[in-house]
Amino acid sequence: MTGPLDAVDPQIRDLIDREAARRAGSLQLLAAETIATPAVRAAMGSVLADKYAEGYPGHRYHGGSEVVDEVENLAVDRAQSLFGADYVNVQPLSWALANFAVYAAFAQPGDQVMSLSLRHGGHQSHGSRANLSGRWFSVVNYEVRQDTEQVDYDRIRDMALIHRPRILLAGGTAYSRTWDYAAMRMIADEAGCVLWVDGAHVMGLAVGGVVDSPVPYADVVSVATNKVMRGPRGGLLLARGEHAEALSRAVYPFLQGAPAMHSIAAKAVAFAESGTEAYRSYARDVADLASDLARNFADRGLPVVSGGTDTHIGIVDVTPLGVTGREAARRLAASGIVVDKAITPFDRAAVAEGSAIRYGTAAVVAGGVVPADAASIADLMITAMSSDDAAVHAGVASAVTGLGDPE
Repeated sequence: MTGPLDAVDPQIRDLIDREAARRAGSLQLLAAETIATPAVRAAMGSVLADKYAEGYPGHRYHGGSEVVDEVENLAVDRAQSLFGADYVNVQPLSWALANFAVYAAFAQPGDQVMSLSLRHGGHQSHGSRANLSGRWFSVVNYEVRQDTEQVDYDRIRDMALIHRPRILLAGGTAYSRTWDYAAMRMIADEAGCVLWVDGAHVMGLAVGGVVDSPVPYADVVSVATNKVMRGPRGGLLLARGEHAEALSRAVYPFLQGAPAMHSIAAKAVAFAESGTEAYRSYARDVADLASDLARNFADRGLPVVSGGTDTHIGIVDVTPLGVTGREAARRLAASGIVVDKAITPFDRAAVAEGSAIRYGTAAVVAGGVVPADAASIADLMITAMSSDDAAVHAGVASAVTGLGDPE
């Protein structure tokens, strides 16, 4: 069992190679993905993957943790410097587990949580009945305005003062606009609740200087290190110092056992790389490409939810093309372009079908696409979505291979 992967398990080697080829031959316009850097991948595949280190630095249950203590301390120090947070926890194994740690730290089952509706851009971990969050907590949803398709802070304030939730949550996975964190802080203070910002999709842009950071305003911010930030799949918590003990205990021992030390090392690498000018240039291109795509879709007659985007995410209404979001996503996939189907706020279509697609630009920018490619990409996508002809799809797929320089 000491041979190379090719010899030990050729089936898995083949599947890995096929996935690499799939990515290299298509446009990955998924909002939840980017491409980890070579240095991050090297840390993920290191000997640190073998180390069991339950507990926190200096207080491990297992011996032989002197080196990994240094790894975790370095990751924390780098995150504090990068994000400007008083408290950092790098142990969450995923963004979803980081979210559950917030609930564990600040709420009891049955407590009220106020969040953006799933149908208006929120996430299932923000109170969906299909998720632990919606079954254990009493969730009140706010929605976007029908005229602007953006959140209404006056309405959020009115609701917060009526319901007095334990936690007020800002953030979502299909909301493309920036948030007024100062306004949310004022609402939380007036309503006497904890302000939690789910920054999974925005913190990679915030550290790149593209959008404002919620850290100065929020009690706690949950982060995914792999959506825009080019780190490993994993979670991160940033908080005010007064919440350190509650969050530390929520992560370990309440939710998790031993952390993944190879992932923590890879997070440390990502934090260092995210502080560079090269990363800031990447983040700017991610946001610019998303905005340029939105403008091109609108110019071609496809409405964009909220009128555009401030982030890497765009939600495009495809009904003018005579297709549902699900069918549009299928046709795009057949043409080498990968997106998610989506619903629009106040959508009358069934969730399973949707009236829209959701795109994200981090992965394609990491793979070499630039904002100047926006018009070409929009044209290719509209061509693919407008036809169910295999020859048309093959032509789009051929053109897609000439965009960017995928890793």
